[in-house]
Amino acid sequence: MNDPFLIVSAVAVLATVAMAMRALGVFGGGRSALVMRNGSVVSIYIIIAVAFWVLAMIVLPQLYMVDFSFRNNLPPPQQGGPDDVYTLKNYRYLIFGAEGSTDSFNRLHLMVFLKTIASAMFVTFLDFCLCYPIAYYIAQSAKGGHARMLFICLLVPFWVNEILRAFAFRIIFGTSGLLNAVLIGIGILPPDAPIDFLRADVALYTGLSYAYILMMVFPLYNAIESLDHNQIEAARDLGAPWWRIHWRVVMPHAKPGIASGCVMVFMLAAGALATPQILGGPSSLWFTQVIYDQFFQGFNWPRGSAYAFVLLLSCVVFVMSALKVFRVNLGDIAR
Repeated sequence: MNDPFLIVSAVAVLATVAMAMRALGVFGGGRSALVMRNGSVVSIYIIIAVAFWVLAMIVLPQLYMVDFSFRNNLPPPQQGGPDDVYTLKNYRYLIFGAEGSTDSFNRLHLMVFLKTIASAMFVTFLDFCLCYPIAYYIAQSAKGGHARMLFICLLVPFWVNEILRAFAFRIIFGTSGLLNAVLIGIGILPPDAPIDFLRADVALYTGLSYAYILMMVFPLYNAIESLDHNQIEAARDLGAPWWRIHWRVVMPHAKPGIASGCVMVFMLAAGALATPQILGGPSSLWFTQVIYDQFFQGFNWPRGSAYAFVLLLSCVVFVMSALKVFRVNLGDIAR
């Protein structure tokens, strides 16, 4: 590792230590609510566990990836030598392609990147349209054992591994799969002309939407469940149609849940790898597959890091935009 990375890492560690000392009242500001509620021993354990998770699993790997993205692709003996300098060539490659290329831009990778972002937004919108009625029904209409049974029906399919579910969707949507067999059997399709759902990306979008459906249902349910049902009844008594009740009463109350669900589904869909590889058609390349190829096919880790950092920045921009659109903050989502 190089000096800038060590400096930034040290700053991150010191900042975490300072926050812990402040929470414990070392600076003379009085003990925090965390310590008052849980005691010093439990509070220290919580701070250390959270700090280790955030630093070791999130902050430091991301900082190392960012640092690596500005480096040349050098063999191990040359790393740290005079040729190991900062450069923007990896980002230039993403935008303009290889040096000497006749194309003005790296059309392939840029189009794959834009398609991935647009597809992740579409999957997020589709999941919201599917999950909002389900969450509303469970939160406001279903009672007792009925609600618990619906939750079990939602949870049990996810006991199966994601990769196995993706292969199950491939079996369902294949040209000789279950869906085509049913359509041919009831006479909708001729036997010699099945629909290629894989090439049309129907299987891909269906698989991605299903894979992250719980990430949308539960935040929506938590938000809608706290809404006083009397407000809905009052709107009905005043003659409001059902769509206005949802638009003016339910959705404004559920904004934190909507924002939380949209953020989680978008980030998971944009970063998906296994599902696009299994369910994607010949022309449905996902940006995470490009990143994977840069790392493990081209063995160009700096370029792969640059691509991954661009995807990370795009997800962060989407998160901040979603918070601004829904007019909520991170604290509202956390609740």
